[in-house]
Amino acid sequence: MLKVNEKLIAELHFPITQHDKLSDIVFYDRTKHVLFLIEAVTSHGPMSPKRLHELTELLSKSGIKQIFISAFPSKKEFKKYFDETAWETEVWLADEPDHMIHLNGPKFLFVLN
Repeated sequence: MLKVNEKLIAELHFPITQHDKLSDIVFYDRTKHVLFLIEAVTSHGPMSPKRLHELTELLSKSGIKQIFISAFPSKKEFKKYFDETAWETEVWLADEPDHMIHLNGPKFLFVLN
């Protein structure tokens, strides 16, 4: 079931016309101007490199920072999909909800310089 905040969509100039390309959950943090795009692995699989590219293209003119997340029910399920999960994304595990796995090494490697 698609629920849309039409006023916010218009305000953000968010291209919602391509429903098939939207993530399962799209959450906007107004205070940080960040869009969280969450894929529920049980519905369509993880945030794959192809999916990441499609969503990045779709949102390229929005000017909104994006965070891409694959939501897995467990670490065991994540292990099955590890090779399909894109770099530069995040992983959340339902059985360990207080932690995230960051597949974005350069973000932290440059801190060491």
